[in-house]
Amino acid sequence: MSTLLSYPQPIEQAVAQIELILAQETERLLPPHLPLSYRSLALLLLQDDRGLWQQLTVSDWAYQQIHAIIENMQQQLGESPVAAIARTRQQTARQLEQSVLSEPATTQITIAERLHQLTVNPLTGFPILLGILYFGIYQFVGQFGAGILVDAIETAFETYVSPVVNHVTAVLFPWQPIQDLIANDYGLITLGIRYAVAIVLPIVATYFLMFSLLEDSGYLPRLSLMLDRLFKIIGLSGRAVIPMVLGLGCDTMATMVTRTLETKRERIIATFLLSLAIPCAAQWGVILGLLSQRPLALLIWAGFITTIFLVMGFLTAQLLPGQKADFFIEVPPLRLPRLKNILLKTYVRMKWYFWEIIPLFLWASVLIWLGRLTGLFELIIQGIQPIALWLGLPAASAPIFLYGFFRRDYGAAGLFDLQQQGALDGVQLLTAAVVLTLFLPCIAQLQIMIKERGWKMTLAMATFIIPFAFVMGYVVQRSIHLLGVNL
Repeated sequence: MSTLLSYPQPIEQAVAQIELILAQETERLLPPHLPLSYRSLALLLLQDDRGLWQQLTVSDWAYQQIHAIIENMQQQLGESPVAAIARTRQQTARQLEQSVLSEPATTQITIAERLHQLTVNPLTGFPILLGILYFGIYQFVGQFGAGILVDAIETAFETYVSPVVNHVTAVLFPWQPIQDLIANDYGLITLGIRYAVAIVLPIVATYFLMFSLLEDSGYLPRLSLMLDRLFKIIGLSGRAVIPMVLGLGCDTMATMVTRTLETKRERIIATFLLSLAIPCAAQWGVILGLLSQRPLALLIWAGFITTIFLVMGFLTAQLLPGQKADFFIEVPPLRLPRLKNILLKTYVRMKWYFWEIIPLFLWASVLIWLGRLTGLFELIIQGIQPIALWLGLPAASAPIFLYGFFRRDYGAAGLFDLQQQGALDGVQLLTAAVVLTLFLPCIAQLQIMIKERGWKMTLAMATFIIPFAFVMGYVVQRSIHLLGVNL
């Protein structure tokens, strides 16, 4: 039988063998409403069409033979048959197009096409990515958002808001526990609202602005194309770039987005890496602000976290069974971002932040108040203090790990407070930043992880992450001292 398409030899051989088997099973092959040729059926089976496998009513002998043929074909082919078949069809379609269309002798490459090639080619794409990370993330979010804006709002809050709140609360409520719930060091307003508005909000706002700009320009799909090969090493496809980038804004939201990934294996790997090595905007924004005055410490932190991301992703991909995901994506045209679109997207995300995240800050304040009131937190903090001292950190740093569980932002903001008080030197600051980045996800993300991945998988991840974070902090601290690096 002649055909317009000619697939690679292993596929054609497997198709011919399956056709012979299907011809012998012709009477009980398919329901009457699926009149397909043997070749079409064979190609669908090679591509693991689940619907066809369910409706195919061949004998057990035929099933075993077909599976053996497919397994042998995959070993010879060395790649996914889905990708090989799709590529052959695309090449044939391109040849047909070229045979019926005539093009001018000289074609002028547009600026947009040149930019597209620059963004997807690793030789030029990675320098572009580094430029975006430096100017968009480090300078705009880290220096401007986490530095200038946070300092200004934090100063105004501590100068004008907190003293008034403390005074009014003391006048209206003579009971110390009620005063502590609303004001003082850990109150709803002086801690929850202050952290949410004065420290986290400027960082999140500048990040959402930058993310909306990149999204509206069409750059993110090209970033997915460029990083696809790298992500394949850690068991992911280029499609996973989107939740990873979203995780730099909010890991909770990014964990929900992992449901768009193709396979269960890919969703598990992405969720694990988000919970381990992807700091949220508030968290890494505060860390950028803290380490921006110590460039070497910042480089070590970024390099170490990136290494953990790649190594743990690679090891997880080796341990988890399952088929690797294929990657296909529609690439939109590059365009100049529209200010209206950027502002609208930022507004929607900021609205989500206010309605979803700020209440979590308030609930975290209430839980901290209850924990302090009952003495439970003091017992937990006393248990964490020896670990903090083992890491070379002051005992006062123990609460930031506990509070960081209720909100990762809380831990980062607590670290910011310690740095402002001059309680941490360069090595201690780097150690705390590493541990806090790798530490257990916040309670909101933990809830989403349970919903998306289930109790058992979430418990397994949390059981690994907690001790791993402290061990890696110790490794960093000891390595800096042994090498004699001055931070």
